[in-house]
Amino acid sequence: MVDVGGKHVTKRTAIAESSVFLGEEISALFNKDELYTKKGPVFQTAIIAGIMAAKKTHELIPMCHPLSLDHCTIKIRLEKNQAIITCEVKMEGKTGVEMEALTGASVAALTIYDMCKSISQLMVISNTKLLSKRGGKSDLDLRKDRI
Repeated sequence: MVDVGGKHVTKRTAIAESSVFLGEEISALFNKDELYTKKGPVFQTAIIAGIMAAKKTHELIPMCHPLSLDHCTIKIRLEKNQAIITCEVKMEGKTGVEMEALTGASVAALTIYDMCKSISQLMVISNTKLLSKRGGKSDLDLRKDRI
């Protein structure tokens, strides 16, 4: 692990995104903002899975520091035949939370895939990326519509 002992504690934030192409067959089954399969409510379950994964990133990815997150949210929106997942993570600490945000978005996407695979295996998980980070040495903001 990288030694962060000499770093200053700062407010750290990161936002990551991932997409799941669902296709027409799955998209047609949506009722309002949720999809129900035999396994239950898909988006609600994916949100919980993504938050749990962000909290356990250090257990999944070697050399990541165990972090005490102050905040983690997962939002999922349906655009055409795609689920767009956004994960935002915040904390005060000596190291960034980019990996936690990326892990949260990724696991939420995997959960959607798992819960919908009995309907179609034509789903595609793609475009997992860091949208922004603040705190530490440098800031980054790649969002089109800055918040």
